Amino acid sequence: MDHRRAAGRVRGVLCFNCNSDTGKLGHAPDPLRCAVAYLEGNAWKPILVTPGDYLLPS
Repeated sequence: MDHRRAAGRVRGVLCFNCNSDTGKLGHAPDPLRCAVAYLEGNAWKPILVTPGDYLLPS
């Protein structure tokens, strides 16, 4: 049972692995999107913050 503790409500029923993984990713969509992009083999490109200073996606 996947639930939001803060809201005290059930979101749905997931298998153990999916429920565990969403918890590890912080229940946020952006880390999940990054994980999917990685699994699909999409190249991650560094983000230019200032000239010569890059932020690497995590």
